[in-house]
Amino acid sequence: MSHASSPAAAPRLDPRAIVALMLSVIVVTIDISLTSTAVPAIAQSLGQSPASTIWIINIYYLTVVASLLPLAALGEIIGHRRVFATGLVVFAIGGFASGLSDSLTALMASRGLLGIGAAAVSATTPALIKTLYPPTQIGRGLGLYALVVGVAFTAGPTVVAAVLSVASWHWIYLANAPLALVALWLVRGSLPDTERAGRRFDPLAAILCALMFAALLTALSSIGHLKWLQVAISLATAIGLGYLLMRREAGNPAPILGIDLFRVRLFALSSLTSVTAFTVQALVFVVLPLLLTIELGYTPAQAGLLITPWPAALAIVNGISGRLSEHIKPGVLGAVGMGTVAIGLILIATLPAQPDAFDIGWRLVICGVGFGLFQSPNMVAMMNSAPKSRSGSAGGILATSRLLGQSIGAAAVALCLSSFAQQGIQAAIWVGVTAATLSASISAIRLTRLAKPSPLP
Repeated sequence: MSHASSPAAAPRLDPRAIVALMLSVIVVTIDISLTSTAVPAIAQSLGQSPASTIWIINIYYLTVVASLLPLAALGEIIGHRRVFATGLVVFAIGGFASGLSDSLTALMASRGLLGIGAAAVSATTPALIKTLYPPTQIGRGLGLYALVVGVAFTAGPTVVAAVLSVASWHWIYLANAPLALVALWLVRGSLPDTERAGRRFDPLAAILCALMFAALLTALSSIGHLKWLQVAISLATAIGLGYLLMRREAGNPAPILGIDLFRVRLFALSSLTSVTAFTVQALVFVVLPLLLTIELGYTPAQAGLLITPWPAALAIVNGISGRLSEHIKPGVLGAVGMGTVAIGLILIATLPAQPDAFDIGWRLVICGVGFGLFQSPNMVAMMNSAPKSRSGSAGGILATSRLLGQSIGAAAVALCLSSFAQQGIQAAIWVGVTAATLSASISAIRLTRLAKPSPLP
């Protein structure tokens, strides 16, 4: 393959580059939980119902998922650093626009812009980590990445509470945008350039890919609300767009939708493990507040504190499991981890009638430890099983697998609540047990001869 430029390989770890990269990850990740927590305040301020205001979250996910793979492919062509830096600029503009919004329509448009910026950062971060860290230490880099994501996501509710105690919701975005610009300043002076593929970007294929995932996400959302006609139309649209995309990219050695990477069995199984695992995570984080407030009688504030053991344990173990993956196969860690999550969820489903905080907390710690054992090693497996020249596409699929799983998990909760009425919460937890068991089983398959790598030509 030809290259437009040679990469500036870093002979040793550059602390400035790591700080710049992780600050960017914090800024993008914390925005997700900031908005989710602030929805009631935003709805009241704009005179909208919470059901209408939830669209500021939906539009964000739609734009992120639709943009991830095209931006990952663009990073391979023009350089991951350039796409990453441009994403921070777009994110900052979207943040300022969100903070200045005075209507739901304006806020939705601004959140869409934020989503595109976040997608650019998320799509290129794994490839940049692979560039910064020596091959023998890639697990540590991805472990740090997972740790930072976990901590940032956990900090969101606390930050929102602090901001809303002294200012309006607008400052959630107005304060976050300058941090993106600080991260940009650090990035421009520290991140190395990366390999560039000698091929052209295909705008039509990018549009088809984006529309396909938007239609698929619409279908998943509609399943949860039992809108079957909309599900059928959206799925048919997604399939049709997928067919057109496949025809468009037939014979392309590096397609935007990296089907070629799935010929590597380890990559394909790791991606499927990721989808099922993040289905569990999203399902649990949607259903736990309902379990704690509706069935167990805790206040929303108490529920938020009671859920903290899961992300706290996850953040700690993520920092350890990345290093463990240098010595233990990701298939083993993933199988043990997701099996542990399944056990933790069974224990949650069988809580005593009047549990105290300790009863709930230790069960969630088990779940968090299990998920932490899975997450970083699975990232390592995906990134290391893809050719270096396809790191951008691999990182894009890694992020897409996570978001697709989260969308399935949220839809599964909505479907259980719509279908089982009073038993919907318990049904959703048992669906989580099933998904965690499936995830552990898929991870274990990676240890068999079936998962022997099939290198790309």
